[in-house]
Amino acid sequence: MAAKQALGRGLGALLHSMETVNPEMDYDNSGNTAIAFVDISKIDANPHQPRKEFSEEALQELSQSIKEQGVIVPITITKGDNDRYILIAGERRLRAAKLAGLKEIPAYIRLATKNEMMEMALVENIQREDLNAIEIALSLQALIESFSLTQEQVSQKIGKSRSTTTNYLRLLKLPAQIQIALQDDVISMGHARALINLESEEEQLFFLKQIIDKKLPVTTLEKMVASSKNKKDGKSINKSKDGSLPIYHDLFKAKLSEKLSVPIEVKRSKRGKGTITIPFSNDKDFERIVALIGEN
Repeated sequence: MAAKQALGRGLGALLHSMETVNPEMDYDNSGNTAIAFVDISKIDANPHQPRKEFSEEALQELSQSIKEQGVIVPITITKGDNDRYILIAGERRLRAAKLAGLKEIPAYIRLATKNEMMEMALVENIQREDLNAIEIALSLQALIESFSLTQEQVSQKIGKSRSTTTNYLRLLKLPAQIQIALQDDVISMGHARALINLESEEEQLFFLKQIIDKKLPVTTLEKMVASSKNKKDGKSINKSKDGSLPIYHDLFKAKLSEKLSVPIEVKRSKRGKGTITIPFSNDKDFERIVALIGEN
């Protein structure tokens, strides 16, 4: 029972009773799960595995651990054709076991339809600790779309709260550039959740650049996003140091001044109209500024 619990609440719930059996046994339609050591060379990859890339360094580390301690948590497989097996869950463990030189691996063997194979692979994928937020969100979306599940049903399967599931799924509404930044750990989940609250993609991408360029902490970003939303609602907004500009205007002013090496001036009316003034000292300086503005 301890091994079953080690699989995680969601995946464990998908497995039924276990008994030690010969892996060559014939199954009936009961759906019972058996556990046995299986020849690794007879196990084929799961065509429904949602994760396609695995860290080589992490695999090597797991392989070394397996050499020392063995495979602690069995993989999950189902019987295929011609005396072979199909992997349902545990591809990382299987790959690491091969690297470690193992000939056999402990496995739960169970009957599974194509839908069950995909569902179990997705659930295990979501429960991994090394997934980034976008990978989790995509797996959650795949569960919902593939099996016509509600967010509440998905939450129960993976052992997470409904609000957690919703927060992950909302990330998929962000522009591709922001999703990539989150996936590459350029920004955090907190940054992404703050950006979701902005209505326009233009604003979201503008603030993404500010996060990267200014290394903005999440708390600062949240204040800036609130400022932007209040402006649209006609409420009071956070001003810059001189009290005349919204924070995001002030940030643009500072960045442009830095880029052009001149103290530019930005004026804005209460209705949002305004001007940007860029001073230059002579024709040569003018040409320098024009060249800088024209840069990609």
